[in-house]
Amino acid sequence: MKQLLTSIFLLLTTHLSYAGEIFVNPGESLHEALRKAREWRRTNAPQCHGGITITIKAGRYYMNEPLFIRPEDNGTEESPLVIRGEEYTHTIICGDVKQQHTQLFPKEGMERMIDFNTTDRTITIPTPPKEVLDTKHLEMVVHQRWAIAILRVKDMIVQGDKTVVSFMEPESRLEFEHPWPQPVIGGERGNSSFLLRTTEQHDGIEKLIIVDGANYVQFKDLTIENTCWNRPLHKGHVTLQGGFPLIDAYKLKENPGLPWDDGLENQAWVERPVSAVTVRNAHHVDFEGILFHHLAATALDYVYNVSDCTITGCGFEHIGGTAIMAGSFAESPMEVHRPYTHLAERCKNVKVHRNNFFWCGEEDWGAVAIGFGYVKDCTISENWVVHTNYSGICIGWGWTPLDTGMKNNRIIGNKVSDYACQLYDAGGIYTLSNQPNSFICDNEISQPAKAPYATNFRGFCIYLDARTDGFTIDNNKTAVSADRPDRLIRRDEIGDNHPGPNLIFKQ
Repeated sequence: MKQLLTSIFLLLTTHLSYAGEIFVNPGESLHEALRKAREWRRTNAPQCHGGITITIKAGRYYMNEPLFIRPEDNGTEESPLVIRGEEYTHTIICGDVKQQHTQLFPKEGMERMIDFNTTDRTITIPTPPKEVLDTKHLEMVVHQRWAIAILRVKDMIVQGDKTVVSFMEPESRLEFEHPWPQPVIGGERGNSSFLLRTTEQHDGIEKLIIVDGANYVQFKDLTIENTCWNRPLHKGHVTLQGGFPLIDAYKLKENPGLPWDDGLENQAWVERPVSAVTVRNAHHVDFEGILFHHLAATALDYVYNVSDCTITGCGFEHIGGTAIMAGSFAESPMEVHRPYTHLAERCKNVKVHRNNFFWCGEEDWGAVAIGFGYVKDCTISENWVVHTNYSGICIGWGWTPLDTGMKNNRIIGNKVSDYACQLYDAGGIYTLSNQPNSFICDNEISQPAKAPYATNFRGFCIYLDARTDGFTIDNNKTAVSADRPDRLIRRDEIGDNHPGPNLIFKQ
């Protein structure tokens, strides 16, 4: 017995002593620390037994290039790679402190257009003050119902109290050729609102961490902040929906309608917005206790070929784009309106649980707090979402009643308030397309915000947009005002747009 106990003790102490620990101090390189861990993996060193932990001491770690975690950094269930901070809010991985799309002119103060000319590709506006006319590097932000466009100004021709504005390419072509959404002169406010502004921003780092092909990676107790958004400076920013920039778009001029949708006339190809942290071709990549802060575009993106990942106990504050994005959105080379059946399989079992989202979509008003595209078996639960300019929690893509592989998705027990602050056609919870065996249950959703420019009131606590089907909707509550108690959301308060026949309402 004594010999057996001695053998067990030696086995345990040997195992513990071989667990790999790497410490990084301010001024030292995160890349070098990761390289050391990688070489332990590549040589199967004893330090790999029981996992490798890179502990980053409190301090600011400025990144000139992304930290690239690759297949050679693979952990295992028994031996994960853990990258953690010493102190939650004091271990900071960051770009430059001013890396946002920072305007000299305020974001507030939109005016009405006078004319939107698709033939000449011009917008006529009331003549701006002389100091604006004399400013170089102007851009125009255009309110387009559920999206915005950012157009770099090419020329301004003053005609008395009116000024005709033309724009640079490629955004000029995309803005005036794509039919949906576009401003509507003479419609309700929000359809034709704009503002002019200039920017102080210069190109800066957009990506801080890329996980590509590495499994069993855990990030804990870090702050990730201050990235740039370069796109509007070089290409403008004309979007389809949800912050997805168009790279090509036009209207079918002859024989509108396609085999899968006889009323379809607009065609669009999009690309994915840039993200501060990107995960692809990986499983079991988790984030716990991370503060994502002041990031100019998407904060965290699970792009494709991902599964079994969890984001829990994280905070997302002052995010320029979408806070968490996951799954395919039929990015180029695919056209977005086709009914794809293979994409949902490439993003499954992602869990977003007990996170806080404050002030998302600050730069691109059409972005959201949580945006999931083609996904399956995903759970969004017990999160708190406060202040988005468009929708709060979104799941689904495709605008189709046909089978897309999306199924078994759950939006459970979340709290959403202060959404639709600038745009409309929005929902506290927003869905698209057919998603069998999915659930929207036990959520608390405020009434939409009173947006200053969007006045047709197309905002809903729950919005079942474009062929939504397959959901069970149960026990979701709202508060009509701050001094009135929560009550169940009535069926006639749930927005829908050509809903499918397999929706189950238990409200």
